[in-house]
Amino acid sequence: MRILLVYFLLKDGGSATDVHHYVRAAKKLGHEIVVYGPKPLDSDVPHTMDLRSVDAAVFVFEWTQGLLHGDNLDFARIVASVPRSRRVVIDCDGGHNERMEIRGDYNHKDDAASRRWIATSEALSDKIFQPTPRPRRPNVGTFFFHGYSDTWERPLDLDRRDYGMVYVGHSKFRWSKMERVLSAIERVKNRENRVGRLAIVGHGWDALPEWAPKMGIESAFHTDKEMLARLGVEIIPPVPFQEVIDWMSRAVFNPVIYRPLFDELSFVTCRTFETPAAGTIPLLGLDETYVREVFGPGAEALILPRDRPEDLIVDMVEHRDRYADVVEGIRRHMRKNHDFETRVRDLVRIVEG
Repeated sequence: MRILLVYFLLKDGGSATDVHHYVRAAKKLGHEIVVYGPKPLDSDVPHTMDLRSVDAAVFVFEWTQGLLHGDNLDFARIVASVPRSRRVVIDCDGGHNERMEIRGDYNHKDDAASRRWIATSEALSDKIFQPTPRPRRPNVGTFFFHGYSDTWERPLDLDRRDYGMVYVGHSKFRWSKMERVLSAIERVKNRENRVGRLAIVGHGWDALPEWAPKMGIESAFHTDKEMLARLGVEIIPPVPFQEVIDWMSRAVFNPVIYRPLFDELSFVTCRTFETPAAGTIPLLGLDETYVREVFGPGAEALILPRDRPEDLIVDMVEHRDRYADVVEGIRRHMRKNHDFETRVRDLVRIVEG
């Protein structure tokens, strides 16, 4: 089967890593996955605009989709060429829901935008999925678009690390979660520097991204720059997707934090699966039920507690091997349940069903 991904591929954001692994896993299973559009000169991902050659179209909707400016006829061409029964929508941003606002985060700016988005998705396909174990709408199914690859795994030799903490990701709606982690660190950092160097890699932490005002999302990138400076947090520009896991592997621990909307909807993201593979300890700023469902039994030991969270952080730094054993258990769970070959098989079943 030749599956067309309708998706705008970035080098330093979105789900670029996942797309590359979908392409490889599909080839191994005797299928082919291609991305819609002209092939960029610097990309090894196959692209096509020849719709006669595809058997199915999968629309992957996340924030990058709004950056694609074609001639506004691309969707019309795809809909005209691929039968409705072989079109799939994967909503990675929670847009296929009524408008909701969670602690300043939101999926739509108003109810009219929500209705338009839902109507557009349902016009494209009857097969609509979200990366959550608990979709809110009755006509939405579960498909964890993001996945895990054992080729990402780095050694857990945690004694040799440049940083105590690294976080790789943009600041969009994530400050409240990051502030909780940094507040815990601040309570112990000045006591003989028990945590070590801190680094955050991504857009919007120390300055507003230049494109945020154009998109009308300035408030999404709010951070406390004084706090970041006070703690000496090193702000690193975004890195290509190929460097994400190596950057995470430079630290003893990496926070796994989601924007409030994704917490509310129990979504998975790229970092859900990349962080356990890195040579680091995932510090889980997530609820216990979700952690058991996605990361597997035993992963609860890595949840940042509400009371005295600084104690867990210090314990991770001072007793690293103990937590490395927990990470190995998560990796076994990920290999068994979330590898990309499983994702491709499930996607083919969805198309054929």
